[in-house]
Amino acid sequence: MADETNPPMTRERMRADIARALRMDPEEVGGDDDLNDLGLDSMRAMNMVLRWTEGGLQLDFGELAEKLTLDAWWAVAERAMEKRARG
Repeated sequence: MADETNPPMTRERMRADIARALRMDPEEVGGDDDLNDLGLDSMRAMNMVLRWTEGGLQLDFGELAEKLTLDAWWAVAERAMEKRARG
């Protein structure tokens, strides 16, 4: 559910969340940058996925772990949002 503390998921929100976890500016996170190379460890990634899940976006951590880029993660999120919309 979206509210002030948990806004709807957008690609830019995902980028901002990733950047915050990495203590970077969102502009520094490119779509095809390897998030592992940028310093994202599994604990930070799991915490983000947990927050997104608590916000209503059901993501499979294993699917996200297959490719650690913003573009790949956003594709997973889009599929999850489409699935949720279909019911």
